[in-house]
Amino acid sequence: GIGGASQYGLQISIINSPAEYIQSFIRETWLQRYGSSPSEDMITLMWSFVVSIYSIGGLLGSLSAGYLSVRFGRKKAMLFANIPALLSAALMGLSRLCGSFEMLIAGRLFSGVCGGLGLNIHLMYAGECAPRKLRGLTAITASTAIALGKFAGFALGLREVLGVDDLWPVLMAASAIPALIQLLTLPFFPDSPRYLLIDKKDKEACI
Repeated sequence: GIGGASQYGLQISIINSPAEYIQSFIRETWLQRYGSSPSEDMITLMWSFVVSIYSIGGLLGSLSAGYLSVRFGRKKAMLFANIPALLSAALMGLSRLCGSFEMLIAGRLFSGVCGGLGLNIHLMYAGECAPRKLRGLTAITASTAIALGKFAGFALGLREVLGVDDLWPVLMAASAIPALIQLLTLPFFPDSPRYLLIDKKDKEACI
């Protein structure tokens, strides 16, 4: 769940804290680039893109989760989900340094792809790996991971932690931490028995 459903919860809650700072960043960038202050409507529009493009990325990730989980297996598909997560963290973390609010929008799109992939494949992978007696309990871990991700996003967004003007790019790049943890730990996990038997026709590996 660390790199699966928790990424979804993290990105849902993490965007609330730096809203004021990001809107100021859009205003400053626009002024430096075009020599005039943007209207409040334009700032609201750009901010709306930053927030809502996550859902578009989530849709793209969800639509591709089925294909990737069958083509490469549940475990490899979960590992692939970390690529957009790390790309998103890099884009959002460097957006202020590069003076580009477009990088923020692109980063949110990629984080949505990661969330859509992770949430769907996590449920599949955990359910198929769990023993029959623990299948229901294991499926609930997706909800637990979402809640923990939301809590982590809320905690990191506090003013005493990263919720200040100087550190909001670091806050937005926080999704790299669960992605790196999963990249280091998931290769040691087994693949889904159902995938090995039905998709790969490898009975021995399944057993």
